[in-house]
Amino acid sequence: MSENPYAQLVSGYAKAFRDGKQFQNGGFPAPSRPALAPDAPKALIFSPHPDDECIIGGLALRLLKESGVRVINAAVTQGSNRERQQARLEELKGACDYMGFGLITTGENGLEGIHTKRRESDPVGWAKDVEVIRGILDKEKPAAIFVPHATDWNSTHIGVHWLVMDALEKMPADFTTLFIGTEYWGAMDDPNLMVASSEEDVTEMVSGTSFHVGEVTRNPFHLLHPAWMQDNVRRGSELVGGQGEAAPDFSFATLYRASRWQNGSIQPAWEGGRMIRLEEDPSVSLGI
Repeated sequence: MSENPYAQLVSGYAKAFRDGKQFQNGGFPAPSRPALAPDAPKALIFSPHPDDECIIGGLALRLLKESGVRVINAAVTQGSNRERQQARLEELKGACDYMGFGLITTGENGLEGIHTKRRESDPVGWAKDVEVIRGILDKEKPAAIFVPHATDWNSTHIGVHWLVMDALEKMPADFTTLFIGTEYWGAMDDPNLMVASSEEDVTEMVSGTSFHVGEVTRNPFHLLHPAWMQDNVRRGSELVGGQGEAAPDFSFATLYRASRWQNGSIQPAWEGGRMIRLEEDPSVSLGI
């Protein structure tokens, strides 16, 4: 009797994970990136922690590489462990250099206490942090922003959502941007955008995440990242494509919720769901 091929499939996944624990973390030479026009549109990633810029960066990386969009990571915090904040900043610089992302910091050690409890208990201090984010938005005038969705489980992810929302409300009435909700710790119920990633891009995302040596040593979540992106295809085929619809021929994908900040509030970006395939220019699909 022939061996069950699914046993080989599963053992291959397990072996890849075990082998990956022996791989180098960080220190890889940066891939070549396209030269960007001086007036290239900008996309800001408001990352709750160093490493989020790589984890949710499937669309951002494609916008940079394929569409000539200048991607900038706005590092809202540098983690809650003060003894690690400077080390995490150095790791973040390496990751952003590797990915080709610009980097904006929010202070010597980043912002702290970014969670909804502080939003309620310390309105004066919270307002100062909101002003930091408003200043970044006002200076950069991004065509798109990446922000954790409102129920992304982790308290800092949720805090960053509301910090950015509060900052948007302080912007001039004519300010508009594509608001791209991201997920990692808590899955969205209603994503409306699935973006495919190539094997090359996923390799770069995993490699970029590995620059966060302290974090992936504690928890090698970068090794599980390809599996997470495969599961996004499972979820997105129906959550974005429609219940009962056939799955697209994607190997890897990231899910998002795209809206538009316009006239002082969140507005629908489009009706229904949208998928961006590998052969499509993501900026054209998104109107950036």
